[in-house]
Amino acid sequence: MNYKNFVIKISSERNYLAFLLLIGGESKRFGEDKGLFKIKDKQLIEYQIDVLKEFKYDIFLVAHSRHQIQEYINNINYKDITGFIIDELNEFFKQDIRSPMLGLYSSFKELRKHSYQKGFAISCDMPFIQLKVIEFLINKSFNYDCCIPIWKNKYIEPLFAIYPIKKGFYSARENLSKKKYKLTNLIKPNWKVNYISIEKTIKNFDQKLLTFININKKKDLEKISLDLKRKNKEKK
Repeated sequence: MNYKNFVIKISSERNYLAFLLLIGGESKRFGEDKGLFKIKDKQLIEYQIDVLKEFKYDIFLVAHSRHQIQEYINNINYKDITGFIIDELNEFFKQDIRSPMLGLYSSFKELRKHSYQKGFAISCDMPFIQLKVIEFLINKSFNYDCCIPIWKNKYIEPLFAIYPIKKGFYSARENLSKKKYKLTNLIKPNWKVNYISIEKTIKNFDQKLLTFININKKKDLEKISLDLKRKNKEKK
């Protein structure tokens, strides 16, 4: 299928939340598009989609270009994807930047048009996201602007977090205009944030914390392969 013929199937009944899979990173250390890298019999992104499709919420892939979108259409099973969102460069951005802040800004801008309330941002290099963890975070996002996992050393996971679409749009736009790309800047002091302890709470749903394993270099794949084998044994 050609990118231009891809129809966005937005559901008016699902607009509390949408999943935002961020695939537009440069992958400098990895050397190629992480989301399309094949592990065993599937591309990395397909492991995530297989989990997310179990929910009733829409799934968007956030890309840096039309060319990247076409590559995904050519290489993955896209039947469970609601649509693609392209990083938007406008009057704020005089150069081609590749930043999660831009991906979130572009996502919030697009989803705001369709009255979505929250966006669950997920980096494409986390192949072991766990259904129970995602379900728990969604349930804990009600009555809060933001829901973010946090480690005991106070490090947060901004690329596995739930953000408010409208407030997130204005905050991301402001940060981009000031060339502030660090995702912690996205969270405003007046936001009501539910920080969820990874060690004390999330570990109850994901004992080995597989959700937070990410791939930065190809040598990480050795560990990934071992984890996949272990995960398959646990299912049997």
